Amino acid sequence: MKKSIIFSVTLLLFVFLTACGNDSTSDGKENKETVEDFTIGVIPAQTEGAMDEAMENLQATLSEKLDRNVTIDVYPDYNGVVEAMNYNKIDMAFFGPLTYVVAHEKSGAKAIITQLVDGEPYYYSYFITQIDSPWDTLEDVLKNPSEVNLAFGDINSTSGSLIPSIELKNRGVIQSDDEHSFQSVRYSGSHDATALSVQNKQVDVGAIDSAIYHQLVESGKINGEQIKIIWKSEKLFQYPWAVHRDTEETTINTLIETFKAIDDPVILDAFGASGFTEATDEDYKAIRDAAIKEGIITE
Repeated sequence: MKKSIIFSVTLLLFVFLTACGNDSTSDGKENKETVEDFTIGVIPAQTEGAMDEAMENLQATLSEKLDRNVTIDVYPDYNGVVEAMNYNKIDMAFFGPLTYVVAHEKSGAKAIITQLVDGEPYYYSYFITQIDSPWDTLEDVLKNPSEVNLAFGDINSTSGSLIPSIELKNRGVIQSDDEHSFQSVRYSGSHDATALSVQNKQVDVGAIDSAIYHQLVESGKINGEQIKIIWKSEKLFQYPWAVHRDTEETTINTLIETFKAIDDPVILDAFGASGFTEATDEDYKAIRDAAIKEGIITE
């Protein structure tokens, strides 16, 4: 009999404590669901550069403002970021303009922020060569292209591949990667690799992002006195930060305001930026038109 009473009291106590443990609020509501991490993928605009500290600072800033854990990963190639967005692996990405329009086409990525360089949201594609080369203009290079070793950056880069290759196609010296008038055409994989290849005379001419080129010169990673610019494209709208198509408007607004308020020199220097400003999908119409022309995406 005593054992039965003790068992009953113990059972009642267990039920009571269990109920109390599940009741986390005064009105008996259950705990709210744990907020998931907010994940960001970043293209490898450079293979060199002190990105780690900048990414740590940006993670901390965004985590505080979004009130959730933010993780940022630099991907090994441009296409990896596009695929990560396409397969719902990331919530936001730092794209190149070309990779952005591809991601928008494939998964509905939405541009919301871009960087400012000297207060302007624009940059250019350059062709560069050694200071002691016989060429001062692109026209000089194209007089005898069979003597020229040419380098693009990443095949998915806007300024390192798409725009300069269109320029050369328009001038009739490139039909494809395998059909061209140059001695050789290669892809370095990144802008700083292109700059170093030109400086070290591994190639004669290279295509590069103007903002990254000047950043490399200012940081001393390449010697600006050993290189000259021989061609400059029309204005290109800067690299976008884009969110997943299902991102809530409140989150988007917080992200926009947070980026616009960033004045941390470590973050800004990592992107060669003077600040950040809003961007929209319409800002990348020219790049989209170029991608359609090249058959990269369809209308």
